[in-house]
Amino acid sequence: ELKKEVTRTLTANNPHIPQDIVRFSFKEQAYKLVDDMDQTAIHFTLNGYLVPKDSDEGRRQSIRSSTEEGSFIEKAPVEASAEATKETEAEDEEPTGDAEEEEAQTAEAAEEAEAPEAEEAEEPPPQKVPEKKLANQFNFIERGSTTYQNPLREKGFQTDPAPFETFSENVNQWYIYDAYMEELERIEKAKEKEKAKPVAVKKEDMKTGRRLSYVEPPHVDSLSKVAKAAKIAERMVNLNTFDDIAQDFKYFEDASDEFRGQEGTLLPLWKFQYEKTKKLAVTAISWNPKYNDLFAVGYGSYDFMKQGHGMLLLYTLKNPSFPEYSFSSESGVMCLDFHSDHPYLLAVGFYDGNVAIYNLKKASSQPSYKSSAKSGKHTEPVWQVKWQKDDMDNNSNFFSVSSDGRIVSWTLVKNELVHMDVIKLSADGTTMQGPEGLQLQTFGSGTSFDFHKKIDYLFLVGTEEGKIYKCSKSYSSQFLDVFEAHHMAVDSVSWNPFHLKVFISCSSDWTVKIWDHTIKTPMFVYDLGTAVGDVAWSPYSSTVFAAVTIDGQVHVFDLNINKLEPLCTQLVVTRKKNKTTHIQFNPVYPIIIIGDEQGLIVCLKLSPNLRKMPKEKKGQEVKKGPEVEIAKLEKLLSLVREPGSKE
Repeated sequence: ELKKEVTRTLTANNPHIPQDIVRFSFKEQAYKLVDDMDQTAIHFTLNGYLVPKDSDEGRRQSIRSSTEEGSFIEKAPVEASAEATKETEAEDEEPTGDAEEEEAQTAEAAEEAEAPEAEEAEEPPPQKVPEKKLANQFNFIERGSTTYQNPLREKGFQTDPAPFETFSENVNQWYIYDAYMEELERIEKAKEKEKAKPVAVKKEDMKTGRRLSYVEPPHVDSLSKVAKAAKIAERMVNLNTFDDIAQDFKYFEDASDEFRGQEGTLLPLWKFQYEKTKKLAVTAISWNPKYNDLFAVGYGSYDFMKQGHGMLLLYTLKNPSFPEYSFSSESGVMCLDFHSDHPYLLAVGFYDGNVAIYNLKKASSQPSYKSSAKSGKHTEPVWQVKWQKDDMDNNSNFFSVSSDGRIVSWTLVKNELVHMDVIKLSADGTTMQGPEGLQLQTFGSGTSFDFHKKIDYLFLVGTEEGKIYKCSKSYSSQFLDVFEAHHMAVDSVSWNPFHLKVFISCSSDWTVKIWDHTIKTPMFVYDLGTAVGDVAWSPYSSTVFAAVTIDGQVHVFDLNINKLEPLCTQLVVTRKKNKTTHIQFNPVYPIIIIGDEQGLIVCLKLSPNLRKMPKEKKGQEVKKGPEVEIAKLEKLLSLVREPGSKE
């Protein structure tokens, strides 16, 4: 694919125009293909309400507006002339006879003097009437403002009943107008106060234990408007920066696998590290079920003497330099799990015994739900959480296991978490001698659990004593079976995603064991020479799994190729006093992610020998799917079950 040359030519032609339009040519008496199609693409059209002046409608409106203006101007002079005549009449009545004679003589003399001058003067040019602009037909004005004499707005005007009756309607309009303006000013002032109000945040000083408070600056809306564009630009910059790694992730296949026989390798890709988590250990990893490039990482500490705050980060393969989401907590994060149907819901368990649910859709740094001492929180660290199917009322629920021996079911009911104890683990069913001869019952300490993929009520629980209990949701006082699995704590237990009877477990006693839950003894046992931190099945093959050990190595097995030794053993962590803690396969891509005690996440790509598919035989089609994987693993188990088998 890299060697292919893809040539793209940019043209001004519209790609959506049909290319096979034909029309009948009377000249040639045949249908001809139309070549000169209009390539104009109209993206936006808006019908306006403006009328051109040169159009008929424009002329009508201009004539109508000019006539209205002329009629108004004519009325004004008529009224003025009428008033003038009244004044002259009043003046004429007042003076005496002598005065009238003198005025008449002066008027005659003035007329005789002006007569020759008027004949010589030229006629004045007609005055130009200013052009009247077209009125906006959609400009509605308040009724009170159109009156020639606005009513008085003082309180004293109501003493006179005549003006009150005349302008009562306008006065009511003024009262309504004032009420609206006062309400508008009050709302604007309240908004300004909310924007200017500082946000006080309490922060705990880890060294002194004191609670400090500081004031955050007010939120700037301009930044939120460009947040999406900035995120896209950041991803583009990172893609250019890590272009070589992105090319290896998509195209690179180790050609040397052909000469290694059955062995394979792991190609290092990205490294994910955050400045605030360098002193914290990776305690949990989980891929998002919907977005294959998104995964969540929990940070805390496995050392009970060095407990402090924790963090929850969500990374994407598109931006390895900075997390997409970041949440901090007062206690260390020990486990987490995404909801399969609602991928924005994330269940988290903490070292202090609390459980919480984070909603990634909400722009909040605090969890949407969190347990408390009143709501039945665990008394010891929560080591694993798992989402389950919704209950009969369609309420989401998940389970948690803790060192206090309780398996608890948590249900999201409205705005709170409702808990119910499913089962309590007992340590060998024995009692401990207490003071004054009291018999104290001892409970087991759960460290891990997993629910069956098909049988809804069936689940497994691993304990610190090394036992694995097969339990049912229906029985709260007894176990279906007990496996004497390991000599030390069971760090992880997991059902096979294809085979309904098979599960795998790992422990600090250096071993990884594969079991059939109907048989008390393990089917396969692998000694890796040091404590095993985590183990995981691959999503593409029923016989492939990988495990990490505390010496910084990762081991990849394929039982279909080699039932005795791993196909790949590779050192991932090179620093001293650093341990690998967790491993997870990507559900789609041929990559794994591994976390260590220094807060570093490493992404590695599996070579072709580590993800081999069934070979194609001549004349037969290659069968793929869960049925083939189940048959492949069942064949291996049948060989182990038969004691007289040569293999």
